[in-house]
Amino acid sequence: MLPAVNLRPPFNITRTSHVVLHVADLKKSRDFYVKIVGLVVTEETPTECYLRGLSEACHHSLVLIQTRGEATCKRIGFRVFFEEDLDLAYQYFKDQGLPAEWADVPHQGRTLHVSDPIGTKLELCAQMKTCERMYLKRELFTGAHAQRLDHFQIFAPDCYALCDFYSQLGFRNSEYLAHGDKLLGAFMYRKGTCLDLAIVENVGPKLHHFAYTIPESHNIFTACDLAGNYGYSASVERGPGRHGPGGMLFVYLRDPDGHRVELFGSHYQTIDIEIEPVRWDAASLSTNVRWGLPAAERWYFEATSFEATPTIKPEKMPNPETLETFIQKQIAAKAR
Repeated sequence: MLPAVNLRPPFNITRTSHVVLHVADLKKSRDFYVKIVGLVVTEETPTECYLRGLSEACHHSLVLIQTRGEATCKRIGFRVFFEEDLDLAYQYFKDQGLPAEWADVPHQGRTLHVSDPIGTKLELCAQMKTCERMYLKRELFTGAHAQRLDHFQIFAPDCYALCDFYSQLGFRNSEYLAHGDKLLGAFMYRKGTCLDLAIVENVGPKLHHFAYTIPESHNIFTACDLAGNYGYSASVERGPGRHGPGGMLFVYLRDPDGHRVELFGSHYQTIDIEIEPVRWDAASLSTNVRWGLPAAERWYFEATSFEATPTIKPEKMPNPETLETFIQKQIAAKAR
């Protein structure tokens, strides 16, 4: 069912690092992530804003870039352990016939731009400028008190094939979603918790969401209340609820450009090598939530495009139970 994992990969990715987004109104987006999500502004210019969570020491985990074009995702970033891992990664991607080029990125050490087999744009670096952690300066806290960037979820036209690619880079599965022998979702990690990269079969590559941890469950409700107070009530897209996979409390919000951010309570450790992945049956509602209703249709199908990257449709489009189909079934059942 799952591809074999290379436990001695060609280079060492250590964790999810950062995401770079294009936005239509920099001030509006900055305010959303500060006032509602609770990130800290590390540095800003008239065209860029660098933000981080309260417990993050590295310069940024979210970069907002003013654009006059489409509000796309420029890159998702991962850290590698050593500088030489960047050279190994460069050679690996070249040997695979995949794009790889060096880039000059502010506040980061040597940075490598690569793309996976479906065109997902990745940014790898080994070092980043550091700053003071703000997690004890409670007088400065705002929003949901977001702590650190935890993971990404992307869409891919063939979940198994892309899961195989990242498995060769040392990513392991904590949990996975399947229908019979068909792999529909892979929840993969490097840093020893249950997630760094989730892959879900759909039109891709696209960025479904990026996620920040929050310290207390009530911070999720604070984010929802503040979203309402600041005019973003319709942006509370899904939740609060509790996931099946991972078991975390969560809420999903849409920022002013429609980029999706998740806030959630932290999850379990997966460091030990003997831990086996947990299988979830796609036919069960519990794959979505432990309690509550399924998500609206847009949550399953809307996602952020990567900059200048064509998308590919899967052989068969997903057919999840959405809030809309759930309500229709309930109405039909009552009519019988």
